[in-house]
Amino acid sequence: MKFSKLKNEITEWLNNAIYNSRSAVLNTLISLKAFIWLTAAILLFFVFGFETESNELEQVFLGLDVVLIIYFFSFLIRLLYEFRRTEFLKNNKLEAVLVFIIIINTISNYYFDNQIIKYLAEALGFKNYQDAYLTFITFYFLVLIVYEFIKASTVLSKLKTKPARTFIYSFLLLIAFGTGVLMLPAMSIEEGSMSFMDALFTSVSASCVTGLIVVDTATYFTMKGQFVIMILFQLGGLGIISFTSFFATFLKSGVGIKQQLMLQDFLVSESLFSAKGLLRKIIAITLVIEIISFIMIFFSWGEEVVFDSMGQKIFFSAFHAVSAFCNAGFSLFTNGLFEDGVANGYILHIIIALTLILGGLGFSSIQDLFSRNKLKDRFQNPWKDWALSTKIAVYTSLVLLASGTLVFYLLEQGNTLGDKNFIESLITSFFQSATARTAGFNTVDIGALRTPTLIVIAFLMFIGASSGSVGGGIKTSTFYLLIVSVFATLRGRLKIEIDRKFIPKELLFKALSIFFFAASLNLIGIFILTITDSDFTLMQLIFEQVSAFGTVGLSTGITSDLSFAGRVVIILSMFIGRVGTLTFALALSSRKSTKSYKYPKAHLMVG
Repeated sequence: MKFSKLKNEITEWLNNAIYNSRSAVLNTLISLKAFIWLTAAILLFFVFGFETESNELEQVFLGLDVVLIIYFFSFLIRLLYEFRRTEFLKNNKLEAVLVFIIIINTISNYYFDNQIIKYLAEALGFKNYQDAYLTFITFYFLVLIVYEFIKASTVLSKLKTKPARTFIYSFLLLIAFGTGVLMLPAMSIEEGSMSFMDALFTSVSASCVTGLIVVDTATYFTMKGQFVIMILFQLGGLGIISFTSFFATFLKSGVGIKQQLMLQDFLVSESLFSAKGLLRKIIAITLVIEIISFIMIFFSWGEEVVFDSMGQKIFFSAFHAVSAFCNAGFSLFTNGLFEDGVANGYILHIIIALTLILGGLGFSSIQDLFSRNKLKDRFQNPWKDWALSTKIAVYTSLVLLASGTLVFYLLEQGNTLGDKNFIESLITSFFQSATARTAGFNTVDIGALRTPTLIVIAFLMFIGASSGSVGGGIKTSTFYLLIVSVFATLRGRLKIEIDRKFIPKELLFKALSIFFFAASLNLIGIFILTITDSDFTLMQLIFEQVSAFGTVGLSTGITSDLSFAGRVVIILSMFIGRVGTLTFALALSSRKSTKSYKYPKAHLMVG
């Protein structure tokens, strides 16, 4: 009892002693923290982006040690100037853990001659202490920088701008970051830096999960560059908003209303509450599917595929698993999955196809189909059915998948399928039908396909994946609504009803707007391409443009030969196709004006 009283008295005395200087010290620490992150970012960019000599590495290590010491003491000072220190530690658990890591590193360095890190380096297979230390310290600072970026992202709630615009800004930020990093010398195998236009094109293609390339991903980039591309299409697939909002839920301030509005738009959720609740499930679903896909791909490589090391095999498996689920279409083989040794790996094709189909279904549909609570509820109550949006996503996808498989099989008999038996031809047709709806992988030579086949694939690319997914296109729900409205008009019905539910006119108008904007964008893009790149056939240009808009990534092989103006058209198409035509239009629109009156009904001749 006396000890507790003495502790309270000391705490009260300390708080009173530091009260007058608290504001000035904390403001100084904010500036100091900005200096820490800037210095750490510069040092990491230098090490990660440039080839460094041993003496340069020693200077970088020294600089990182200084930054670590400054961060350590700034954290202690912040703790000292907090009146509720226990609560401060609870609200800053991650920083407290990182400070603990600094202490361990210091003890290891000065009292055990780095034996702790050396032991970990040997256990994890690093070549030497320097490589291990650089890896650990790089990961450490990346965690810190990402953590501070996430804390800063909560400011989105205070910005006076539309959620659609903020969503677009987030992609522009990701693209700019990717372009800058890919231009670093260590990203490419060739001497020197990647050109700005090529880096911009690659960054847009990866961030917008498209897969169109102007340089060979397999041979042009180092493993660092390939890793950056993987991070870009992982972040681009799920959206920066999802990542920052997910981790922001662990912060004291939580997720703001503006972020919840953006999540509602991005996830196509019915309410703010369901969007916020769906967020953590999305991250969990993504990790589970990608990990399962990674394991299955790892064990499905054929004997003809030779890897330099176990690490390369792991990286290839992870890269293709993430690329498949995010519907990115990037591959670490020069000819994609049509590469020798991979083209006949039909088990691998099925695994990738199933992964990309799940990625294109939409997060809300996956959650409705496979979540434990939903499955348990339907098992206990068999009369409960899927949500309407899930039905539309699943059934429309199955119809498109089956029809695409059949048409591809019939059209390509005697052509690209001529050297395959029935089962091989069926798997290849199934794979190309699945990948045509925004995935972008290929197990056949796309340039060798017949014109009718290219038209069918272009049609599938234009429709794209389901709403709330990582894919592009006008979406399956939009296509289904348009078909249903056409049949309703032909039958003379004034109301559109689906599964005993009434579809409001607002949804139909939205579907029509999306279709109009998408068709107009593609027509304009094709028109410009016929002027800037007239050396190619019209079918090649149509295929390239629709592939870019649908964020698919399939190409007849003309991407790298496009003119500067042609590449700009494709870049804009990929970007608008990823953020969504309606989102882009809403971001550019002005505030709507309400009218409390209405004009007399007009009668026009239509058709």
